[in-house]
Amino acid sequence: MIGTDATTAAELAATGTTWNNQAGGAGAISKYVRSVQVNTGTGEVTVTFDERNVGSIPVSATLVYTPYIQNAAGAPTQLAAAYAAGVTGSVDWGCASTSNAVSSGPTRLLPTLTAGTLPAQFAPSECR
Repeated sequence: MIGTDATTAAELAATGTTWNNQAGGAGAISKYVRSVQVNTGTGEVTVTFDERNVGSIPVSATLVYTPYIQNAAGAPTQLAAAYAAGVTGSVDWGCASTSNAVSSGPTRLLPTLTAGTLPAQFAPSECR
């Protein structure tokens, strides 16, 4: 989807808009998710959970996935900035819960991310 279907800022905006218009303007929905929306400027994907089916989470808790382009040297650049600067490479995703603002691992260190409102114990381990 984002980062793989879009190779320019204009394509990112068009792809994000098309995605967001699905499911009655929610992007995507399921038993556990109220919406999946794409920021058409940055490519960030915000998942809003349905607290009625997930457990003891805040109402409309969110998890935000931030796309980065890893260049040949392994330096991450946020997707929109990568488009503006002509940076190419593989797509990498970061996410952050309420208690963690940096998604990292042994081979990747992403800059500070947009934090969601989902408590850490419900987030994927890399987002905690």
